[in-house]
Amino acid sequence: MRRTGTTRRGALTATGALALGAVLTGCGGDEETEGRRGPVRTEAEAVRVERKLRTAAARTGASTLAHYDLVAEVHPGLAQGLAPLRAAVREHTRVLSAGGGKAAVPPAPGPVPADAEAAVKELAAAERRRADAHAEALLTAEPELARLLASVAAAAAAHAYLLTELAKETSP
Repeated sequence: MRRTGTTRRGALTATGALALGAVLTGCGGDEETEGRRGPVRTEAEAVRVERKLRTAAARTGASTLAHYDLVAEVHPGLAQGLAPLRAAVREHTRVLSAGGGKAAVPPAPGPVPADAEAAVKELAAAERRRADAHAEALLTAEPELARLLASVAAAAAAHAYLLTELAKETSP
C-alpha cells in the first residue's frame, strides 16, 4: 500500500526551493547602496554587527545541538533517526562560528520527557525557534551573512517539519 501525503523527499525539495529563492532574492544590484534599507555602516560597524549576529546564531545552534544530544541519550532508539539532523545542526553551528562568532556553552535545555513522541515534539519546537531566530537576524545582517542565515533558517524549518512527522511515527 502506497503512503499518501507529504513525503520527506517532497519536503526537502520544497525547502531547497525556498532556500534557493531566498538566495536569489538577495542577489543583484549594487550591494553598497542600491536597495538597502537603513543606514550605511562603516566597515568596523559591519564587522561588529556580523560578529554579534554570528555569535547569537552559533549560540542558538549549540543549544539545539545540546537538545539533540539529550533526546538521543534519554531515547537511544531515536538516536539513529536523529543523527543526520544533528549532524546538519552541528555543521550549521560550525559554519556560523567560523566568522568569529564563539558559541558559549549553552545551559542544558531541561529535562527530556520520558515519552519519545513528546521528546521529538520538543525537539521540533527547538528547531522552529532556531529557524525564527535566524530569520529575525536577517533584518540586520549584511547580504552575504543574510544569505547564509536564510539558508540555515530554511534547513531548520525543514528539520522542524521532519521531526513533527517523526513524532507522528513514534506515537504508540
